[in-house]
Amino acid sequence: MPRTPWRRRRTTDSPRPAGRRWAGRLARGGSLARQALLVRVGRRSADAGRAATATRAEVIYTGTDLVPYAGRGRTVATSGSHGPVLAAPPIVVAEESAEALLPGEHTVRRRISFALVNSCTLASLGLGLLAIFLAMHGDTRLAAACLVACVAFDGLDGALARRLGVSSPFGAQMDSLADMCSFGLAAPVVVYASLAHTVPTAAAAVASMLVAGCAAIRLARFNVSPKDGKFFSGVPTTMVAAVLALMVLIGLPLPGMVMLGGVAVLGFAMVSSFPYAKLARIVKLPPWVWLLPVVGALVDARLTFVLVVGAYLCSGPVMWLRAKRV
Repeated sequence: MPRTPWRRRRTTDSPRPAGRRWAGRLARGGSLARQALLVRVGRRSADAGRAATATRAEVIYTGTDLVPYAGRGRTVATSGSHGPVLAAPPIVVAEESAEALLPGEHTVRRRISFALVNSCTLASLGLGLLAIFLAMHGDTRLAAACLVACVAFDGLDGALARRLGVSSPFGAQMDSLADMCSFGLAAPVVVYASLAHTVPTAAAAVASMLVAGCAAIRLARFNVSPKDGKFFSGVPTTMVAAVLALMVLIGLPLPGMVMLGGVAVLGFAMVSSFPYAKLARIVKLPPWVWLLPVVGALVDARLTFVLVVGAYLCSGPVMWLRAKRV
């Protein structure tokens, strides 16, 4: 059968099959490439620069021994059928290590302080679970008191961590998870138990689920957003849980549907982008500002509570509009 002469290949043609000679070169080339790339990597030195990421081949290959190549300061692979092969300079890889839960020096004093801070976080978590159990048995006021204690322990663990110098990413994540249990789950359960007899059960359930969902969004956003030292972006979950707990604890003389609307407003306030002043700025207000709520609490504590909460909720949109005009 006559052989078809080769013709000039057009761009639309499929590539020609390689002959034996080309196939052998490709096979040898692949073998040489594997021997050049599949090398062991050394441990990173203490004063090395930024570490590169190891490829999978560098991690799993263990069959090639490396010896120094005389005269060039490189490394050669001694195994394989093609003799010594010049290898690329080894890639320095940093060995992965688990991040320490407590950054810094691990002295006995720091470990005790770290355990104390996390104990406050666990206490807040346990009190939140206790509030759920009490609400399930109908003890809503005692459950609300447990939520108030949760708020106290939540503020205590952060203050102790900063005071004792044991703040850590682990503590921040643990505090966020405990807040979700105590303020994102326990507070809606207590509210549901307190409103179930005054409003339709379905409406109380929807309001409770709204608060839980908004609390989860608020905590997740707080973990990934840049922090502002002066204002919160939305009402914090801790403050909303404190308001809900006090609302149940003091027994506001309001209709059930009004209470339900207030719960919904608090839920939406958590996920809003309005700026709300932090407690450190509120404490620095002039003394005459504090005189009004103190006198009001002596006259009618429940009405004063409603007015103070309403004023704080309205402060966010007011400051937002003011900043937008400027």
